[in-house]
Amino acid sequence: MTALSIRDLTIEIGRPLVRGVSLDLEAGRIHGLAGESGSGKTLTSLAVLGLLPRQAKTGGSIALAGDEILGLGRRGMNRVRGKRVAMVFQDPSASLHPQLPVGRQLTDHMRVHLGLRGAAARARAVELLETVQVPNPTEALKRYPHQFSGGQRQRIAIACALACDPEVLLADEPTTALDVTVQAGILQLLRDLAVERRLAVLLVTHDLGVMSAIADEVAVMKDGLIVEKADRETLFRDPQHEYTRMLLAALPGSRIEEDADE
Repeated sequence: MTALSIRDLTIEIGRPLVRGVSLDLEAGRIHGLAGESGSGKTLTSLAVLGLLPRQAKTGGSIALAGDEILGLGRRGMNRVRGKRVAMVFQDPSASLHPQLPVGRQLTDHMRVHLGLRGAAARARAVELLETVQVPNPTEALKRYPHQFSGGQRQRIAIACALACDPEVLLADEPTTALDVTVQAGILQLLRDLAVERRLAVLLVTHDLGVMSAIADEVAVMKDGLIVEKADRETLFRDPQHEYTRMLLAALPGSRIEEDADE
């Protein structure tokens, strides 16, 4: 089942930055979007959320389970954002409000989109923290973001994104700010959530090593274009585009890197 379909997406902000991107995200699968900084991958994900700068000009189509959402406008996107599509950002310290307890931040979306309040909202918040494996979830509701480790903050940010059972989860460099051992836990959590909740996950990262761990399909983006798209095994075993081969060669211990040295 196609949860999100992007067709011929273009984005201009003074100049063309995304030039005809097409992607299909399937429920229960993780779709990787890889590329260096400035390739257009983050702009693509922000377009899905309707969070592009006001001066941005867009074209093409973004359909959420068949419903066109590109160009919906502020009111229309407010009904979609958080409820049907949600995002996890790179730095949880920036996405979580430092002066609000975790419980308040988890229940805000529920009040707006689900009409849940009081004990029902708190019970769901505890359940969400259990799902993302935050210790002592009932006590955690009363605490503030700075009282958690970086990995736990990212798990809380993921819980906030899941609060209204979205169909699509966008994850923009969700492990970049974390230690390597913590990264592995977050990646496994995203994999489990995709399978168990039938989530379509778009994982945006410059790190193909992250893609090799959990992505089902990978699209490689350069200068606003998708230059290669394949399932994970095919792309890592037999990359077709020179840019993909360059990214893979940069990975430590890469076979491509070793072949080049020979």
